[in-house]
Amino acid sequence: MLSKGIAKLDPEIHLLYESDRRNLGSQQSQGWIHYMIYELEPHILLFQWPLPKKPKK
Repeated sequence: MLSKGIAKLDPEIHLLYESDRRNLGSQQSQGWIHYMIYELEPHILLFQWPLPKKPKK
């Protein structure tokens, strides 16, 4: 979750790359993907961990 003040600084709502969200102060282990924006509360960031690819048989 970002502070509401930071969310107001950037009114353009878009998905963030890892480097972008780290510059905003997000501290999180590497590999998480920002996948969705909750428009009612844009300061809340939603992440998912990518599923491993199934090996081809």
